[in-house]
Parts: sequence; C-alpha cells; structure tokens
Amino acid sequence: MESGKELSGTLMLAVFTAVLGSFQYGYSLGVINAPQKIIETHYGRVLNVLPNESLLLNGTEARVLHPSVTMYWSLSVSIFSIGGMVSSFLVGWVGDSLGRIKGMFTVNILAVVGGLLMGLAKMGPAHILVIAGRAVMGFYCGLSSGLVPMYIGEIAPTAYRGALGTLHQLAIVTGILISQVIGLDFLLGNDIMWPVLLGLSGAPSILQSVLLLICPESPRYLYIKLGKEEEAKKTLKRFKGEYDTTKDIAEMQKEKEEAMKESKVSLLQLIRSPSYRQPLFVALMLHLSQQFSGVNAIFYYSTAIFTTAGVGQPVYATIGVGVINTILTMVSVLIVDKAGRRNLFLIGLTGMCLCAIMMTVGLVLLSTYSWMSYISMTAIFLFVSFFEIGPGPIPWFIVAELFSQGPRPAALALAGCCNWTSNFIIGMCFPYIEALCGSYVFIIFAVMLFGFTLFTYFRVPETKGKTFEEISSEFRRRRHAPPSGPKTATELELLERSTDA
Repeated sequence: MESGKELSGTLMLAVFTAVLGSFQYGYSLGVINAPQKIIETHYGRVLNVLPNESLLLNGTEARVLHPSVTMYWSLSVSIFSIGGMVSSFLVGWVGDSLGRIKGMFTVNILAVVGGLLMGLAKMGPAHILVIAGRAVMGFYCGLSSGLVPMYIGEIAPTAYRGALGTLHQLAIVTGILISQVIGLDFLLGNDIMWPVLLGLSGAPSILQSVLLLICPESPRYLYIKLGKEEEAKKTLKRFKGEYDTTKDIAEMQKEKEEAMKESKVSLLQLIRSPSYRQPLFVALMLHLSQQFSGVNAIFYYSTAIFTTAGVGQPVYATIGVGVINTILTMVSVLIVDKAGRRNLFLIGLTGMCLCAIMMTVGLVLLSTYSWMSYISMTAIFLFVSFFEIGPGPIPWFIVAELFSQGPRPAALALAGCCNWTSNFIIGMCFPYIEALCGSYVFIIFAVMLFGFTLFTYFRVPETKGKTFEEISSEFRRRRHAPPSGPKTATELELLERSTDA
C-alpha cells in the first residue's frame, strides 16, 4: 500500500514554521548577555545614581554598581525564567483548547508585545519596560517551548521522529548564536542600538504568524481530540501527497481507543500514581541533567570564564562556542534516529563529566603553566560538543515518547516547569558558587554529571522506534513487576489497581 512521501515539502515547511518559535526562545536566552554593562549604565542614568558617569563608562577603575541598578538588572535577567516557569503549566491547556496551530498563532501576540516593550525602552523608564518585556517574552517562551515539540512530535513520521524533534534544539542554539553575533558592540550591542537588539526578540513571531496561516493542523489532534476524520484525512494528504490514508487512520483510531480507556490525568494524579512514577522520574531527571550539567553556566558566563582562562578576545571565543553548539546539534539531528536516544545521552554525559574535570585542572594550574589556557578552552569547546550530542536536544522530545495520550499533557507541563526552574536556579546561583569555589567550581558539575550518567545507564530505557506499550513494558520489567496476564494491562487498569491498593 502506498504510504505517501515521508518528508514532503509541506511537512518541512510546517516544521520550519514551528521551530521559528524555538529560534525566538534561543534568541531571547542569549540576547541579554552582550549589552549587560551598557544597559546597567543606562539604568543608573535613568535612576540618577551615576554621579560620575564618564568614569563608569570610560575609566579603567572597577565598576561599583548602585544596589538599585543591581536589583533591576537581576530582575531583567531572572524574570524571563519566572515567566517561563509559570506559563509552562498552561501548555497542555492551550494546545488542547486552541489546537496546535491556533495555539502557536495566538501566543505570538505575547512575543510581539514583549518585543515592543523592550524595543521602546528608551522612550520611558527603561528598567520597567525591559523587565516587563522580558516577563512577557518569558511567558511566551514557556508556552512555545512546549507547543513546538508537541506539534512536531505529532506530525513527524516515526522513522524521523527523533531527527525532526532535535530541530527544536537546533533552532534554539541557532537563536543563541545569532543573538551573540548581532550583539557585538559594532553592530547592535552599543549604547544607541541596544533597545533594537532586545526588541528583535519578537521579530520571528511575525514571520511565523504569516506562515502558520498555510500550515496544516496536526492530524492526530483533528482525529483523536476533535473526532474530525475527513479533515484528518485531508491534512494527512497535505503532508504526504495523494495516498491511501487507511493505515494511518487505523493507527490513529487505535491510539484514540487507547486514549478513551484512559482518564485525562491531572498533575496530582501523575505525581501520586505508582504506574507513572518511573517514567515521570526518568523524564524529570533527564531535564535536570540537561540544566544541572553546568552548560548554562558556560552559556551565561562564558565571556568571564574565557577571561579567567587568559583569552585575549573572550567575546569571539564565546561566539566560537555558539558555532560549535550549532554544528554539533546538526550532527545530532543526523544520528539520533540511528544511534538511539539512550546511547547518545550516555556518550554526552560521560564526555561532559571528563571535560568538566579537564576544565578544572586547566583553571587551577593556569597561574603555574600559561599553556593551561588552551586546555581550558579545549575543554569548554568539547563540553559544549558533548552536550549537543545528547543531553541538549533529547529531553525536549523524549517526554512525549515516555507517556501516552492520557498523561502526556501533564507530563510535558511538569517537565517544562522542571526545566525552567532549574534554568532559573543555575542563572541565579552560579555567580555565588563561583565566588565560593573559585577555579574548582566545575568539580561540582563533574560530580553531578557522574551521578546523572549512572542514573541514565541503570534507569533510562531506549525509546527509539518503540510504541508506548513497549516502553511501558520495559519500565515494568525494570521494577520486576509480574505481567497482569496474557494481555498487557492498560494504564487505566494499572491506575485503578494502585488506587484500590
């Protein structure tokens, strides 16, 4: 039977359109770092707490910021993560009530509003407008970082599910890289153009909104959630060309029947039920390992780290990290469906652990041996490379593979909140930990990475090419639970059994 084109032009357009939201997320993550000193100076000027402005701008003396400037700058950075933490809980509700396409289209309003607030910062109290814009943008990114993988996961052919899912991470790191490049002082990272630099955070949403008008809705959403079989068939043909949709409809019918056996699982049920405990624990640990690996410490403070390592032009070394980041994510796109999720995750964590140790040795011995700066730089580049092989992209799409239709929205919301919260903690705490530990700070991450590696080896199953029932059976086998009989138990039966107990 003709199955249609697996990678059609319509499918690639839909995926490209969706990951524009991921690009916007990455740009918003990276854009705030380059113009930090310039924005802090502008805050001080607006707040009238810079009695000697020329000294602060041009002098070589240490810059001592007024406490109010420090407070407003910290809010400008951290409010983004707080917005994402809050909105991540709404991903399932937005995706189910509005649909995947209309959901992404609607939340773009937030991106435009956030971009305008930051872009017009010099026309009002800059600190208030930037903080408000970052909060709205964070709220948008919390929703977008859930809706994009959800949509791509539902429209991707099984054989390319991992590769297309990894494009979400590729778009994020590309956004970070672009923000680093145009944030250079001779482009937009200067006292005149920094509001434009921040305001461009909302620009991709305009292009995405236009393209979403011609993108098909998810066939699974149309058929399973809305029961619109004819529309689902038409959408399938838009994605794959003219072909017999019987097989795909039969697969979705089976998924719908399985979903009807399951009650919609709330966050509280997801947390309490023993049936979901192992996959939920795995999902959360994968997201924790992504954030507590130390990679965001490098992304946020790479310029300072390169300066400590003795690099003459640290800003360009930071851009080099972004380039490596992007290239290795492309490699992950090509191999994730061949090598498997678990194998790539283990390789990535092990490599990062060794690089963290190497980085520490380089920083500690730098004062004794000047050539150790090259060791530290090499370790940073390799660290980021190993991150993008597995721990970077995989957590974003593996959660949807670990859970079926019933608990999936709640699981995605909880995992997203875990990711955003961890991001916030690292961003806020790393400067203090670095001040306390000095050159030994990455030993902490090395220990954590070793623990995450052991956890992945013993507890994380391979999900490549497997159905939910096969993954569920793997979890039951790992906890040595006896089978329920000749027929595999449904999630609802397991939930009812645990409730009765």
